[in-house]
Amino acid sequence: MNTQAPEQGYHFNVMRRAIDLIDEGGENLALEDLAAQMDMSPAHFQRLFSRWVGVSPKKYQQYLKLGHAKSMLRERFTTLETSHAVGLSGSGRLHDLFVRWEAMSPGEYARNGQDVTVYWGWFDSPFGLSLVMGTEKGICGIAFASETGTEAAMEDMRSRWPKAEYVEDPMLLRPLVLAAYDQKGETALHMIGSPLQIKVWEALLQIPSGQVTTYSEIADAVGKPKAVRAVGTAVGRNPVSWLIPCHRALRKSGELGGYHWGLPVKRALLAYESARSDA
Repeated sequence: MNTQAPEQGYHFNVMRRAIDLIDEGGENLALEDLAAQMDMSPAHFQRLFSRWVGVSPKKYQQYLKLGHAKSMLRERFTTLETSHAVGLSGSGRLHDLFVRWEAMSPGEYARNGQDVTVYWGWFDSPFGLSLVMGTEKGICGIAFASETGTEAAMEDMRSRWPKAEYVEDPMLLRPLVLAAYDQKGETALHMIGSPLQIKVWEALLQIPSGQVTTYSEIADAVGKPKAVRAVGTAVGRNPVSWLIPCHRALRKSGELGGYHWGLPVKRALLAYESARSDA
């Protein structure tokens, strides 16, 4: 079941190939050369990218550079305040989308999803095929399968809540997913994690689109300044990609760090948001 026209996934696959070509051929590939290697005319390639991200391929290349993360830390660093992450409920804005969230209680989390029904479906997204899971209260998982494959993505997500009942029902999730990917209206999240994970994910929600922060800054924000490693693990265990923006967390050195669904996806997410915020 697709939320959008299949061209959204096609756009991402084209962009993913472009990343490889830019990495192999240098950062300043001419539009004509890049388009030729993609087996497209320059005009078609430019239209495709401009429609997908809102800027030209030439401008977009600068956001795909391996050094872009370091420049983001210099120019787009966000300082998080501890007060933003206090408690286990709140609200936040994310790339013009209103996100409402609720956390399961620690007891519910400890039961590994027992007595919880998780609905799931496959949907096209701006970043390729995605697996979306949700409860009656909201989305509890989004996984991108372009790097991991569909079987691994499904196994990974189901392992988060091993005792839950899983029911394929994309129609039930469709309104929430449309709001998430179209960036219109309101979508709800139902966070399923430990108390520390919930606080870390709430801190991530405070990072504006097109900006970044560091793992140590997040650790400070949740009151665990000496637990950067544990906080980094919690960031990596974020089950709701894109909406809970763990891709906006970088190392102090400016390196991207890890990304559960593949570094090419993380680079694409950051480039997409940077280009749109500058458009």
